[in-house]
Amino acid sequence: MRLDEKVAIVTGAGRGLGAAYARALAAAGCAVVVNDVDESAAQAVTAEITGAGGRAVAVVGPVGPTETADRLVAAAVEHFGRLDALVTNAGVLRDKSILKMTDDDFDTVIAVHLRGTFTCVRAAYAHFKENEVAGRIITIGSPTGQRGNFGQTNYAAAKAGIVGMVRTWAMEMKRAGVTVNAVIPVAATEMTRTVPYFAAAIDAMDKGEPMPDFFRKELGFGTPDDVCGLIEFLVSDASADITGQAIGVGGDRLQLWTHPEPALTRYKDGGWDADSLVELADELRANAQSVGEKFPPLPAELQPPAAD
Repeated sequence: MRLDEKVAIVTGAGRGLGAAYARALAAAGCAVVVNDVDESAAQAVTAEITGAGGRAVAVVGPVGPTETADRLVAAAVEHFGRLDALVTNAGVLRDKSILKMTDDDFDTVIAVHLRGTFTCVRAAYAHFKENEVAGRIITIGSPTGQRGNFGQTNYAAAKAGIVGMVRTWAMEMKRAGVTVNAVIPVAATEMTRTVPYFAAAIDAMDKGEPMPDFFRKELGFGTPDDVCGLIEFLVSDASADITGQAIGVGGDRLQLWTHPEPALTRYKDGGWDADSLVELADELRANAQSVGEKFPPLPAELQPPAAD
C-alpha cells in the first residue's frame, strides 16, 4: 500500500507505538508531523524518517491544549501543503488503585488522553471540513477502556471515553466524508516490560526473534510493528466506508469490537419497583457481564525464571 500523496499527524510519536506508526506511514510515502512532548525523542524519529528518504517534521508540545492542536495542523499545511489524517496516540500513565489515586493522577491522564484526543480531532476536522478533505481520524483506545483493569481508573475512563467520542464523531462527520475509528492495540510497550507474564515475549522481541505462538495467537499480543498495518489501512482510501468502529489488533489477531448492546431485556406493566427486581435478581445474575482481561495460564516453557 502506498500513501505518497498523504500527510498525517501522529501525536506521541517520539517512542513506542507512536514512533512505529510514524515510521510505517513515512515508509509508505506519507509525510508525517511527528509530535511528542520530549523534543529529543521527536527530533530523533524525524531524523530517522528523513534519513531514510521520508518526509517528516517535528512539533514539540503536550497534547491537551488547543494551542498544540492548532500548531500541529498548521505545521502540516506549512511544511507539506495539506493534511489528510490524524493519529491521536499520545498518552501517559498514573496507575494506582482508587484510594491511592490523587486528583493530579486522575486529571493528568484525562487531560492527555481524553482532552488531547478531543482538541486534536476538533482542529483536524475543522481543517478537513473547511477544505473539503475526506480526511481520516484514527484514535487509539485500549483493552482497558473496553474491559477495565485494576489500578487504572483514570486510564480506563479516558480510553472508554475516546471510543464513545468516536461513535459520536462518526455521525457528526459523515456528511463531510471524514472517517473516524478507534484502534485497540495489544502490543509490547514500556508498560508490559514490567509484567512477568509477558517476559518471554519481550525477550524474544528484544533479540529480534519471533514471539512464541502462545502470545501472538492465543493472546493476540505482538510488537508495535504488528499494529502498523491497520494504521496504514485506515489512513488509506481503501477504508473510505469504514467509520465509527473499534478495531483491535495485536500479534496475529484482528478483532472488531461490538458496541454495547443489552444482554437482557424484560418489561413489566407499571414499571419496576424494588420487590419486582428481587424476583428478577437470579436472571440478572445469570446474565451479568464479566469485567477485566482474563489471561490463560502460561505454558510451562514460557514461565519466567523463579526469583532467587
